Amino acid sequence: MKVQVLSFAALASLATAFSDVLSKRDSPLSVALEVTGNTNVKAVITNKGSEDLKLFKTGTFLDDSQVQKVEVFQSGKEVAFDGIRLRVSTANLDESAFHILAAGQSIEAAFDIAVAHDLSAGGNFDLVTEGAFAYAELDSTVIAGAVPFTSNTVSAAVNGEKAAKIRRDYIELAKRTVVQSDCTGTRRSATTTAISNCASLARAASAAAANNPAKLNEYFKSTSAATVATVQRVFNNVASQCGSTTSGNSRYYCTDVLGACSNGVLAYTSPSTSQMVNCPLFFTALPAQSRTCHAQDQATTVLHETTHLTQVKGTSDYGGYGYNFVRSLSSAQNLNHADTYALFAQALFAGC
Repeated sequence: MKVQVLSFAALASLATAFSDVLSKRDSPLSVALEVTGNTNVKAVITNKGSEDLKLFKTGTFLDDSQVQKVEVFQSGKEVAFDGIRLRVSTANLDESAFHILAAGQSIEAAFDIAVAHDLSAGGNFDLVTEGAFAYAELDSTVIAGAVPFTSNTVSAAVNGEKAAKIRRDYIELAKRTVVQSDCTGTRRSATTTAISNCASLARAASAAAANNPAKLNEYFKSTSAATVATVQRVFNNVASQCGSTTSGNSRYYCTDVLGACSNGVLAYTSPSTSQMVNCPLFFTALPAQSRTCHAQDQATTVLHETTHLTQVKGTSDYGGYGYNFVRSLSSAQNLNHADTYALFAQALFAGC
């Protein structure tokens, strides 16, 4: 990755992309949005079903990270999300990674949309969210599936000056973290190796997009010329970013400079500041590369995070990770889903 190595499921989906899929599903979860201040929003998540749900918290309404929680629109045009994108481990989870939402119960979450959206123009904005929570069985910590949700649409009359200050303060804080970053010793060597392997994987995946239609269709659900062109462009951009550890658009950290390494988070990206972070779990739970089909490793985690950069693709997570989640998405969603690119590249390497 053309990065400077120095010492980030998303929860919400694109509303326009998920609407057709989710409208066909019956779900026990509902999310009610309410504007409580200039840019402050409250979400009430309710289990309308007859059974308790054990919901995975990381990268959702239920944690404090600046992941995408709602879609924001002005005059029908989506406002870009500039917050943190995560890659989350789905293995070896413990009970603290989950919240049990009993049948009939609700839980509230509060957040500020100005932190990760540029609302400085002010005026009226519409907010909506659609997505999914991963869940486990009540007696387990193994992810068993995903339960979708949709929300109401609410409007917010935003004071642009106040919103701009919140966003500016967040970005300035992120920029100041450069002096705190630290990649040394084994963490540095693991990171540089992963970046090099990322470049190799991306080059192979770019070639396969054109000459392996069966595999392309498996992950991206299309073999059209437009799909081939998009997939190749993304992987070529990844290969370029991963082609150097001393120059480029982004900066890599081995310490949690933005405070997003919560339970299960392997790595995260802040596209607005071009910062990429490997969390402690990246170094302790992942091999450098794996030939087990659909396994997570350090190389594909770097590749996953690199696709989040706006200079590469600006992908989303849609709140889900892994092969089964990839297979549940539409072709349009796969083209904008970070883990689809990572798993495609890993499948080629592993010979899946």
